[in-house]
Amino acid sequence: MNKKRKWIIKLIAATLSAALFCLIASLGALDYPDNVLADALYQHETATDGQILVVGMDQKALDVLGPMPWPRSEMAKVIEYLNSDPEKKPAVIGLDILYDGDSENPEDNAALVKACKEGGNVVVAGFANLSSQMIVDENGNFYIDPNYVQSFSQPFDALKEVASVGHINAQEDTDAILRHAILGYYVPSQPELGYVYSFPRVVYEKYCAAKGIEPNAMPKTSGNKDFYYVNFSKKGGGYHDGRLSVADIVTGRVEPSFFAGKVVLIGPYTVGMGDYYFTSIDRAAPMYGVEWMANLVDNFREGFYPREASKTLQLILLFIICFGALLFFYDRHILKALAAEVASVALWIVICLIAYRCQIILHVLWVPLFVTVLFIASVALNYIRAAREKHRVQNTFGHYVDPSIMNTLLEQGPSALELGGKMYNIAVLFVDVRGFTTMSENMDPPTVVEIVNRYLTLTTECIIKNHGVLDKFVGDCTMAFWNAPIAQEDPVYLACCAAMDMVEGSKALGEELQKRFGRSVSFGIGVNWGPAVVGNIGAPKRMDYTAIGDTVNTSARLEANAPGGQILISRAVADQLGDRAEYTSLGSTIKLKGKADGFEILRLDSLKRKENA
Repeated sequence: MNKKRKWIIKLIAATLSAALFCLIASLGALDYPDNVLADALYQHETATDGQILVVGMDQKALDVLGPMPWPRSEMAKVIEYLNSDPEKKPAVIGLDILYDGDSENPEDNAALVKACKEGGNVVVAGFANLSSQMIVDENGNFYIDPNYVQSFSQPFDALKEVASVGHINAQEDTDAILRHAILGYYVPSQPELGYVYSFPRVVYEKYCAAKGIEPNAMPKTSGNKDFYYVNFSKKGGGYHDGRLSVADIVTGRVEPSFFAGKVVLIGPYTVGMGDYYFTSIDRAAPMYGVEWMANLVDNFREGFYPREASKTLQLILLFIICFGALLFFYDRHILKALAAEVASVALWIVICLIAYRCQIILHVLWVPLFVTVLFIASVALNYIRAAREKHRVQNTFGHYVDPSIMNTLLEQGPSALELGGKMYNIAVLFVDVRGFTTMSENMDPPTVVEIVNRYLTLTTECIIKNHGVLDKFVGDCTMAFWNAPIAQEDPVYLACCAAMDMVEGSKALGEELQKRFGRSVSFGIGVNWGPAVVGNIGAPKRMDYTAIGDTVNTSARLEANAPGGQILISRAVADQLGDRAEYTSLGSTIKLKGKADGFEILRLDSLKRKENA
């Protein structure tokens, strides 16, 4: 496969993979695990300055005041106690309690109104009643609004005249976790209300007024109900800490001065009252509604309002990252790919944290998940591709290449099967059977095939034993070479050892044939040394790993002129062997086609064997 085609395949694979991942992300399939990871990364409990205190309507208070609902005069006493010293009263008292109807006892209403009016620092709760509603937009299109504000429940008339009002609605995300707050509502059926801000925003602005400070800007919201992301300060119990109960105020256990200049939030603080949620700062433990309100007030005080980055921009970024990741992982060494994968995941987490501090919320899971999937897929694909290429190389070379050479070819991988060749100095051996044609005329075809296979098996074993490359069989002729595709120590000596082994092996084969058929055979062998082109030669669908050139042709002609049982070599071979061999010069008694006078041919008579040969 050429490089251009490889790149086209890589680009197509990267494009399709990145597009598929973006589709999966856009459909919301990862929203739940992404939210879990984002909550763990973004939400961390921090130290607060003690300016917000939660006073719980808890079991301790129930034991003192009795079961709910308490007379409104009891809450009036609490407010009066907190405001008993005008110089040291709370900046604001928030009642996370709905007083939306008249009490059976008018005196209770009057007591509560009087306490709120005299304190001048009380915020009470209202509640938006939501329902599904068919809406017609300005273009005449119909749609269903599942959170349509049907009406707004306000405190009773006298109370709303003397206390500020804010809504206490909370809406969980689709995974039943509270991580977004609602800044405010417009109530179509009660336009006189205008825009009703949330209870925490009203409390915060009243706090700022008492402190004489400029309120922080509103958060930028999204959606038709003005949602914004909440950065929590405390988990459940963080503002209450098990210390403050309505009972402590009623019994006078805590001095009013303790609350001076602070935000005091009073609300249900027991599971039995049902006012609790699971939040993004702690998905396992519930947070009471009044604690939720305290966190929102702190959010306003910090002025830190992270917003989700555009989903479209994040999908574009995801596409680019996945596209680049696959291009990098493709054909990459596993250790380099692993290092890149780990670095990418770590870098993305850092980017998410930095972006969060810059008030931008990114999807934490998308990039780590898909980059890891691409890494695993690439490793698996590379493994499969390597196994396939290894199988191809083994199929191509395995039957006729020495194992040590085979290992080198396997390391080269696909390149070992590419068309083309390189120039090597090689030792080339040709061997053929003498007398076989005449003998085979009197044999049946199966016997001919049996003898040819015996002969070819013998030559192959001699070649492989001496670390040569079995090039090809041409009829009953065998060709082999040494010193390619990897350099070998003493290749000429190895080739001559193989030739001598063939001569020795042919003797036993000849004796057997003499006994069976009354005729024998012998081998004629030629060995030459010199430069030749070695490589895959042919067409992509039909190639041979072979050697070509004058050195090869000369070796073949030496073999053609070798009598049975003899090995003819060139002077180049003799020079390489030196005194390790005995040979006889044939002078000019043999003329090779294509060779000028003076080309010396020798007969190899004997060879000194190494101890381990």
